[in-house]
Amino acid sequence: MIQDIRATADIFTDECIDLMRKLIAIPAIAPENGGDGEYTKAKFLLNYLDKIGFDELKWYDAKDVRVSNNYRPNIVAKIYGKNREKTVWFISHLDIVPPGDLTKWDSNPYECVVKDGKIYGRGTEDNGQAIVSSVIAAKIVKKLGIVPAYNMGFVFAADEEQGSNYGLKYLVKEGVFSKNDMAVVPDYGNKDGSVIEVAEKSIIWLKFSITGKQTHGSRPDTGINAHLAGAHLICDLDKTLKKKFNKTNSIFEPAYSTFEVTKKENNVPNVNTIPGYDVFYFDMRILPEYSVETVIAHVEKCVRKIENKFRVRVKFEAVNNEPAAPPTPVDSEVYMRLARAIKELRGIEPKPVGVGGGTCAAILRKQGIPSVVWETLDGKAHEVNEYAWIKNILGDAAVFTAMML
Repeated sequence: MIQDIRATADIFTDECIDLMRKLIAIPAIAPENGGDGEYTKAKFLLNYLDKIGFDELKWYDAKDVRVSNNYRPNIVAKIYGKNREKTVWFISHLDIVPPGDLTKWDSNPYECVVKDGKIYGRGTEDNGQAIVSSVIAAKIVKKLGIVPAYNMGFVFAADEEQGSNYGLKYLVKEGVFSKNDMAVVPDYGNKDGSVIEVAEKSIIWLKFSITGKQTHGSRPDTGINAHLAGAHLICDLDKTLKKKFNKTNSIFEPAYSTFEVTKKENNVPNVNTIPGYDVFYFDMRILPEYSVETVIAHVEKCVRKIENKFRVRVKFEAVNNEPAAPPTPVDSEVYMRLARAIKELRGIEPKPVGVGGGTCAAILRKQGIPSVVWETLDGKAHEVNEYAWIKNILGDAAVFTAMML
């Protein structure tokens, strides 16, 4: 059966390329990033899935008045298994990030380019590859007449890039999943598929707002430079956080907590004005050995020090706060099924890893649903000239199918 699965996956090469081409042509960007959501893409995919012959095919609307359709769509499909009391879910997401500077791209990011075995375009790897490999896995099951050991479920979710409030978190509230279930999230991996993500760091994004007193650039004595105070706070946080929270855990990549200043908002439009208000952000990925509360307490001390030194007011708030979920045990059924399928198809023993990047697997882990993250990829998500290997899409589809035997 393993050889049949591998051979059948290859039959779908042309369909793989065609489906990816059509998905890439439909931008699905969150309103936070200037987009109108996922409706058009989801509608296309629903019509495509309707022809496969799922035992269940459902559409879930999450209300969001910021988009023109007033909701964010989620698609849930299911092929019944021998045991219908349990479902193995394959979870991908419809939304993508904006392409960024178009001049950096070698081609139109929304026009699929096939070259040297790769498909180029925005959203090919993140998360078009997962969508297409999931669809092809379902088609392999149908073509070979396989009755899965358990129900084979598929989620095509909205809003993953902005926290999943209108996607997977919404589906959890709607009761889509049960405690008997398990899940595979194709949203992280390496070039040969030899790692399975079982744990994630805590994630917190902090927004810092510094208020001083605006004045003319020639009269610093009459104002308080909020930008200067913010720069000192950035340096203090960068130095002291990395020094204080310096434990390592070898299962993670990287093995330590990370604290990085990222986004900077505009303060003043002209050079000769000292800004009285400044805003910046930190992205923090914290090992499970530390609580988020402990890190926040240290940030508070740094803030108070800067306030006293520069006579500014500093407000900070979490715009994203995701404490680490319990890891998925390596002796869980979902891990063992995936590891077995990888070994049978590729002859390698995968190893468990932890990551700093958040995936929606953490949402299910917090619900007590064992979940792993796995995919075969080069790690080009969010980059210019993003691409996915055709062989990886087909190969991952074969692994997903073999998991269900």
